[in-house]
Amino acid sequence: MMIVALGITTQGVKVPLGLWEGSTENATVATALLSDLVERGLDPEQGMLFVLDGSKALRKAVRSVFGEVPVQRCLWHKERNVMGHLPERDRPQVKARMRRAWRETDYPRALEQLTRLAGELDHTHPGAAGSLREGMEETLTVIRFGIKGKLRRTLESTNAAESMIDTVRRTQRNVKRWSSGEMGLRWTAAGMLEAEKQFRKVIGYTDLPRLAVAIEHGLHLQQPHTAPTQEAAIAITL
Repeated sequence: MMIVALGITTQGVKVPLGLWEGSTENATVATALLSDLVERGLDPEQGMLFVLDGSKALRKAVRSVFGEVPVQRCLWHKERNVMGHLPERDRPQVKARMRRAWRETDYPRALEQLTRLAGELDHTHPGAAGSLREGMEETLTVIRFGIKGKLRRTLESTNAAESMIDTVRRTQRNVKRWSSGEMGLRWTAAGMLEAEKQFRKVIGYTDLPRLAVAIEHGLHLQQPHTAPTQEAAIAITL
């Protein structure tokens, strides 16, 4: 099993940041990956947004290494998790209400809609209600920062990282026998580098400097504002 990290700079450039091998996606492995990024030069003091798939291990690792930084939960992973607790007949209505809230531009209104939905699900499907509440506010982080349009669609999911992982899978498809973790690391790194050749700037990248300012103000309210450097890491997807 490999955990990989993809960065997006304020210029909209996607950068494969690192990978780590482990037996499962646990907090120890995820923390090792993030700690390695810091040791190799990723500045934990600059404004960053982490986009995660909802794994509790990843969330714990981010908090352990970087503290209370903003996190955006992947909407599509959250949707699938909630749907998994519902019978088929109830899924369309709940899905529509979740997506309506996620389309909002006003953070309090979006949060109120999701909170009301979770309260209603308490009586009929408590498992779905619990799944929706877990990390609920973090599904609205891009709304809270006022990001709209194309950039919001880019950062509200882990699609950028998953696209890179798809390239890794294609690169590895002819490997019939895995002899060691080292071999897995080499082939995964090769796939990430192959994916990098095909990267284009993320959709909506012109709004990334504004997001960087919003994040820095949110994290450092008592410090005077300085413009983000052009190559600052603004988003990291895991």
